[in-house]
Amino acid sequence: MMKATSCHFVLTGDSDYKHLTNVFPDILSLLLKETDQFPEDEEVMQMFIELNVRDLERNIKPEGYNRRGRMRLIFPLDRKEFYIKGSSRPTDITRISEKISIMLEAAGVQHRLEYNTIGGDR
Repeated sequence: MMKATSCHFVLTGDSDYKHLTNVFPDILSLLLKETDQFPEDEEVMQMFIELNVRDLERNIKPEGYNRRGRMRLIFPLDRKEFYIKGSSRPTDITRISEKISIMLEAAGVQHRLEYNTIGGDR
């Protein structure tokens, strides 16, 4: 299994932020459950989902999940993509990113994966 420190989900084709609306709650839940970061309070989780989905529905960059913890879900300002990164073991990033990619494919979101490209050239 590849050792990765980050995985970028670059939206391709006609895919845009609005196409993430239906799958985003599942992606965030998976990420937080897999990294033992799921909030104890269900209302907190619903708030994270609602704030992000509201932006996605308007086809604008959402906040993501950029809290201190084992892994983060980040939407860069200048690109139609999101990425996961963190202090987790590299195999966790690869394993979780593969699960997220399957979710995106099932939702019809066109994308490609790029590993370890934070601050690098594309």
